[in-house]
Amino acid sequence: MTDPLSRRGVRLQPEHGSETAPECRTCGAGAPVDEHFCPNCSRILALGRHGDYFTFLGLPRTLTLDVRDLERRFRELSRQFHPDYFYNASPGERLASLERSSYLNDAYRTLRNPVARIEHLLAIEGMPGATSEAASASSGHAAGKVPPGLLEEVFALNEELDEIREERESGGDPAALHARLDVAREPIDRKREEHEAHLHELAARWDSQSQASPQERRSTLEALRERLLERNYINNLLATIDREAESLSALRPGELDPQ
Repeated sequence: MTDPLSRRGVRLQPEHGSETAPECRTCGAGAPVDEHFCPNCSRILALGRHGDYFTFLGLPRTLTLDVRDLERRFRELSRQFHPDYFYNASPGERLASLERSSYLNDAYRTLRNPVARIEHLLAIEGMPGATSEAASASSGHAAGKVPPGLLEEVFALNEELDEIREERESGGDPAALHARLDVAREPIDRKREEHEAHLHELAARWDSQSQASPQERRSTLEALRERLLERNYINNLLATIDREAESLSALRPGELDPQ
């Protein structure tokens, strides 16, 4: 049996069927998008339009990946695409090796990160991403729409940060204010832990839905996106607390903030 990661190219597993990529520049034969090397002449294929990191690495479109298998595939393809193998090849083949090597690095970097993996899944499933719409927190006040599940925590945190800043500017004791920040951080940290656990649950649900209806799969994707939006918002809130803590650390007890 031929090794699926052989030099003739990884046989990939597209989720929704295989498309036809541009023809081989060397022999003119057509090649499916799930091949790296021409099935007719074995020459490396131009990357063309791709966009699916799972398919490129020969993986099913699931969120729970075997990291060791991912790394094995990455290293095998890295050897196959390495420009040194194409030093004396045609300019087109040298360009193809560089394109595939670069794309492979992007794919590996994305899929080994669980959150980036979800973002990529949303993109290739036609869902708007969460990163571009992540709420930001500026000076302790949330900009943009607050996710409904975080309203209580955001309101309480903004009130506490306002009071801490007023006391800091009035020369309050930095150590005491640090302690208040630590207390204010606790419910946000708990919320982050809850979201991480829920993301794992949703990822497992998605992986079990290969035979589910489109509506059920869509519902899971929407839930994943919602959790990512909230996760991004939570991280911004924690970053705001960290910035306030840095401002306090720059002060000595009884010293006014020079700003």
